[in-house]
Amino acid sequence: MQETYVPQSIEPKWQERWEKENLFKLKGQGEKRYILEMFPYPSGKMHMGHVRNYLIGDVLARYYRARGFDVLHPMGWDALGLPAENAAIQDGRHPAERTRENVAHFKAEMKSIGYSYDWDREITTSDPEYYRWNQWFFLKMRQMGLVYRRMNRVNWCVSCATVIANEQVKDGLCERCNAVVELRQMPEWAFRITRYSQKLLDNLDQLTEWPDRVTSMQRHWIGRSPGAEIVFKIDGVDDAALSVFTTRADTLFGVTYLVVAPDHPLMQRLVNDETRQAILEFAAAQAKNAGKQKRDEEPEKEGVFTGAYAIHPFTGAKVPVWAANFVVSDYGTGAVMSVPAHDQRDFEFAKKYGLSIRAVIQKTPEASIDVTALEEAFVNDGVMVNSEGFTGLSSEKGRAAIAAALKDKNLGGPAVTFRQRDWGFSRQRYWGTPIPIVYCDRCDPAHEGISVPEDQLPVRLPDIDVSKVLTGRGEPPLAKVPEFINTICPICGGPARREAETMDTFVDSTWYFARYLSPHLKTAPVDAEVAARMLPVDIYVGGPEHAVMHLLYFRFWTMVMKALGLVTVEEPVKRLVTQGIVNGPDGRKMSKRWGNVVSPRDIVSKHGADAARTFVMFAGPPEKDIDWSDEQVEGCARFLNRVWRLAYANVKSARFADALGNESGRALDIRRAAHRALQKVTDDIERLSFNTAIARVMELVNTLTPIKPETDAEEAAMAEAIRLMAVMLSPVAPHLAEEISASYGATECLQLQGWPAFDAALTSQTEVAYAIQINGKLRGEIHVAPEMGKDEILALAKADAKISAQLEGKAIRKEIFVPNRLINLVVG
Repeated sequence: MQETYVPQSIEPKWQERWEKENLFKLKGQGEKRYILEMFPYPSGKMHMGHVRNYLIGDVLARYYRARGFDVLHPMGWDALGLPAENAAIQDGRHPAERTRENVAHFKAEMKSIGYSYDWDREITTSDPEYYRWNQWFFLKMRQMGLVYRRMNRVNWCVSCATVIANEQVKDGLCERCNAVVELRQMPEWAFRITRYSQKLLDNLDQLTEWPDRVTSMQRHWIGRSPGAEIVFKIDGVDDAALSVFTTRADTLFGVTYLVVAPDHPLMQRLVNDETRQAILEFAAAQAKNAGKQKRDEEPEKEGVFTGAYAIHPFTGAKVPVWAANFVVSDYGTGAVMSVPAHDQRDFEFAKKYGLSIRAVIQKTPEASIDVTALEEAFVNDGVMVNSEGFTGLSSEKGRAAIAAALKDKNLGGPAVTFRQRDWGFSRQRYWGTPIPIVYCDRCDPAHEGISVPEDQLPVRLPDIDVSKVLTGRGEPPLAKVPEFINTICPICGGPARREAETMDTFVDSTWYFARYLSPHLKTAPVDAEVAARMLPVDIYVGGPEHAVMHLLYFRFWTMVMKALGLVTVEEPVKRLVTQGIVNGPDGRKMSKRWGNVVSPRDIVSKHGADAARTFVMFAGPPEKDIDWSDEQVEGCARFLNRVWRLAYANVKSARFADALGNESGRALDIRRAAHRALQKVTDDIERLSFNTAIARVMELVNTLTPIKPETDAEEAAMAEAIRLMAVMLSPVAPHLAEEISASYGATECLQLQGWPAFDAALTSQTEVAYAIQINGKLRGEIHVAPEMGKDEILALAKADAKISAQLEGKAIRKEIFVPNRLINLVVG
């Protein structure tokens, strides 16, 4: 063992040995642990913000391997998507070329940091052998009725020239390019995820090891609402009716108008010659304004009378139908019943346009409401009034009674609705999975789309001239590639056109965790036998920002895979770890967008990979944000140097393979310190408290450093302590740990040596220290046997010479006793 710690000389050596010995491969036997981090989008070079995400998983993978588990810890690349395409437009290079370069950079950085991945399982979503299975799933899900074509109001980025998800719109602007986002009606392909809404909601109760904030966000996103469906027939139009959903059926007799979306499908049958032009102008104005509106912004309520009247299902009264900007066609039924006396929004709209108000709910039967004096709606539950045969019922009983009566009249009934919408996944860009659909005028005159036969998969992205295909606006890029778009109908053999849109890249990440199990399988996306053993993922690490997109979509996809017989689980992940961000030196989130990134390569070349790893794990708990600090990195490097010097100073003790036993004095103290540290570090890692685990090792180093062994027993105890210290450090600082272990006689890598068990006899407490305070100020300390009771401990504290002198002549007014910690005597 050399005297000076030079990480740059030892780290490559151990990385090479790990790879040569195939230490990180799945063995196929024993209890499994599947550890996974959300795979990166290789849009540029890696920075220290990335390092943290992958390092949390790596520490756990190394720990569980040492514990004897059969660990799967793979890595791949989420390579398709809009950022790569936009970058290609800017510099005129093909996205595939940039992706290959970025993947090479990322992979080299990851290897230099010492991540313990099985690189033979590496996947890249832009590989046709990967996205062919995206297309296969599309075909299977279409057969299951889970894929369909629809007209929908979508977010259109005018700069990216594609549809983007709601979550990618920030203050009316595209998250990626900051261009204006417009709302447009467009045809799109969608997954019928709402068919699984109830199961997605119910299964959240099983996810007991997921953060509460993530499951709460998913509950809200799915948004189950029990209530009633109510059908209002249209006066004078025999075969037309408006269906509404409400959670307040008890207020039905207070309906004084209905509201529909300006672009409701029935609008042309609702308007007349006098109102048609006003409705058209209103609809156009609202579509334009909606694109500028912030997502959570409440617009000023505006409306126009359609000229139509609906028929109340119980009273037969005519109810005016209005178009308004607070109802949208793609949410719910696109129509709502309005009860201004009992809904504040409806109240404000009615006041603005002079519509009638009728009270039908009162706090008590006697507390009548004067609607002419109302200044705001009465929105609480109460007792039904002015509601024919339902008068006198409580709101709760009235809702059930009215829903049942509607069902008897075939005009609605009990219903449940969800806030969650179906997942529109078609995008008007090039760098994504081609949708396996063709259109043939002869065989498919309605242009519903003909599925590409499975034996023709994958439908490959064509090679393109970036300057010709990815620039300009109008039709999707693939529509500009004749050799791609023009094809043969699989039914009649005549000319046909391929679908020019590609899939949302969230499709790529819905099932990648399952592809790692059998990445080279040619006959199916997943090896069902391997999946039965390895799923669910035991620990999944990623950012909380994915709570209601990726983390919801891949739960849905797993349920579909189970229905297809590919997996045996409904939920993909047992334990979810959401890590905090790394802020750059300027205090903002580390991102190339802000120009505040710190390169792992620079840190590794200056301080070594283990110093970078130690800083990231020591800076704070995984779920908390941390601030980058050059000074703290240097501090971690100094700590590792202290570890090295401690090991070097005692390397002659390595001649002792084991502790001698029956130690006493300093030898016993050394062994106790080491085994107590091992116990605490083991517990800390299990709890994901990596920063405190590192602190335990620091404490041990502080304890051992001043000791100069003088006897064989002390040397043997020191050798054991340093070997245990190397084990405890190995998940976080594996290169340093391996070098120390080898210098102390080990011939196998630490991952193969196993994680030692602490000696319970050495970790048990022989005494407990109590700090003694008087009026909150520390005045002394006593040591007592662990089994001693409260009264005995208090008596000993008061009898202590220092304490009794402080108490002389004073009355004890209160005794505060904190078990195993302190006693505070309040005197006056």
